[in-house]
Amino acid sequence: MKFVLFVCLAAVALARPQEENLVEVTFDDRVHEEDGTFNVQVELSDGSAQTAIGSVGAEGQVNMEGSYRFTDADGIVYEVRYIANENGFQPQGDHLPVAPPAPAHVAELLRIAEEQRAAGITFERK
Repeated sequence: MKFVLFVCLAAVALARPQEENLVEVTFDDRVHEEDGTFNVQVELSDGSAQTAIGSVGAEGQVNMEGSYRFTDADGIVYEVRYIANENGFQPQGDHLPVAPPAPAHVAELLRIAEEQRAAGITFERK
């Protein structure tokens, strides 16, 4: 009976949350304006962090610029810097893949398109 009681107590002790796995917010500063602009800075005790600045874009949307950082299970720190605006989400980071250069004929096609725009030629989008 003592053995069963000991096993039950050991199971309860092992099932409780481990304190070293808890992550706490160490810094949190947020400013949100009525026009949609904002500024956010958050840091956690595990080294993770996020910063973001929102501003009104040319077409009324809220553009964002910022970064976030985290550490993976192997201890490698990753940081992503980004811009999100009318041109889409544009991340940058040393660990992100980079597209290969465009083929040589693309530069010629872009030059032709620019000449057509300058001459007033337009095409309908569907």
